[in-house]
Amino acid sequence: MRYCRAVTTRVQQTDLDAWPEPLVRQVLDWALAAGRRMPVLAVAGPQGSGKSTLARQLVVHARGRGLTALALSLDDFYLLRSERIRLARRLHPLLATRGPPGSHDVGLALDVLDRLAGLAVGESLSVPRFDKGRDTRLPPSRWPQVTGPVALIVFEGWCLAAEPQRDIDLVEPINALEREQDPDGRWRRYCNQALAGYRPLWRRFDRLLYLRPPGFEVVLEWRWQQEQALHARGAPRAMTRADVERFVHAFERISRAMMDTLPGRADLTLTLDAQRLPIAQSGPAVLSSRAE
Repeated sequence: MRYCRAVTTRVQQTDLDAWPEPLVRQVLDWALAAGRRMPVLAVAGPQGSGKSTLARQLVVHARGRGLTALALSLDDFYLLRSERIRLARRLHPLLATRGPPGSHDVGLALDVLDRLAGLAVGESLSVPRFDKGRDTRLPPSRWPQVTGPVALIVFEGWCLAAEPQRDIDLVEPINALEREQDPDGRWRRYCNQALAGYRPLWRRFDRLLYLRPPGFEVVLEWRWQQEQALHARGAPRAMTRADVERFVHAFERISRAMMDTLPGRADLTLTLDAQRLPIAQSGPAVLSSRAE
């Protein structure tokens, strides 16, 4: 905790959302020490917790060392909007909402990781990207390219390493969305069953870092801040605050379960305050308490 409190004052002045540079360097050292040709560092945490920002900073620092690094997001492997709409019509209307288990193409994610690991010197690969403003995946012609060999993958996502709940835990609705739009539990049972199909992807992670919020209540504000950025860019499908509240409720059940269980399974857990500053750490991996 002494380390985390010390570095919270070292945020870059040009980016108020940036993670403290000493922390980024130590996380990068830890990830690269995994002992694999292309280690995969998983960064899990709820919406708005700073996963994408941390991933970008880690990639920048790795490239500064002359290494090829790439940030991937679970979001980039969402099913196409047309595919989710078909699921919604066939099984449950809530399946049109991107994000919960069952809305990702896990096979595509595994294939991309396999192909990245196999890149030889000078070989290139295009990797998927999802356009949240338009709520669909970008066409392959607009996917960014990475040239091998790749030294590090930072894979971030809200539900990484989450495990299915027991059937008995699904009986009672956890919020208004479940009470009003899933009264018979059909949607949450589908998502819970789908989560088991993500385990092959979880097994590809060499290091697991969990960003734990101070409570689930703060996640709505964090996620609304993200959506406001989309509004500022003029994104055509940016959500209203009411839409964001409904959206976040779709993630509440699994997010709360992760808050209870993931600190006991993650290699490193950083507990955040409401301003997303790290105030404590736990887990088998221990970062130095010395601010550099």
